[in-house]
Amino acid sequence: MVKPIFQTVLFTAILLIGSVTSADHDARLKAILDARGDEAKTRDQYRHPEETMHLFGIEEGMTVIDALPGSWYGDILAPMIGEEGTYIGVRYGKWFFDNRFPADGDKRWEASQSWLNDWQEEAKGYGSGKDNPATDAYFFPGLPESLDGTADAWLLIRALHHVNRYDPKYLDMTAADAYRVLKSGGIVGVVQHRAPEDSDDVWAKGDHGYLKQSRVIEAFKDAGFVLDKASEVNANRKDQPVTGENVWRLLPSNKDDANAQAIGESDRMTLVFRKP
Repeated sequence: MVKPIFQTVLFTAILLIGSVTSADHDARLKAILDARGDEAKTRDQYRHPEETMHLFGIEEGMTVIDALPGSWYGDILAPMIGEEGTYIGVRYGKWFFDNRFPADGDKRWEASQSWLNDWQEEAKGYGSGKDNPATDAYFFPGLPESLDGTADAWLLIRALHHVNRYDPKYLDMTAADAYRVLKSGGIVGVVQHRAPEDSDDVWAKGDHGYLKQSRVIEAFKDAGFVLDKASEVNANRKDQPVTGENVWRLLPSNKDDANAQAIGESDRMTLVFRKP
């Protein structure tokens, strides 16, 4: 009779520890979100950072890769990861400059090298600037082999349209990069402007900011990932783009346009892929 009682007590204790940990995590995330400025908070209605961070499972002590990092998400991620974790910023590599600026891509690429240090300095001030994680920075795809199997999460938030627009191989290479650098069980978190599935494939390849959800899923599944979650938390059904329209007709780019204000920010897919 002692053994079952002991097992019941132990199981109850484990549940209580888990619930306390979850409650502490939720309270910490809320405090981080509340500490941001009013301007940042005005975009929460479109970006739903609390729900999105829960979906991605970002926790203290993680190693997190953030594509095209900036202060809006940086003010959330840096304090969430904390001083025991590592925050890695990644930016488009030379392929982007060669395609986007054919006349002077080499010159722009050379000038971009300063970003590797500049962003790490910027990241020191994210959030309160206290107890922030260690940082590193690279260009992608083509992350160094030294990162293989080291990351818990790679976040690609509104970053994939440029990766697909010039040649779909860059999206496939990014997915392969992610599979290589993530630990077993690690996740890729995607938030991306979403094109209707029945829209023109050429228009929806990324030039106008939009990608089809099926294309993103295809790329990461082909790389070996499992689609773990597909959420509508960042959906906006008011945004129904048609061929020829681009995402920059909306907020936050087109702040003074009445139609943009009525629609808000873009309709976005939110996907979580997991490395088996």
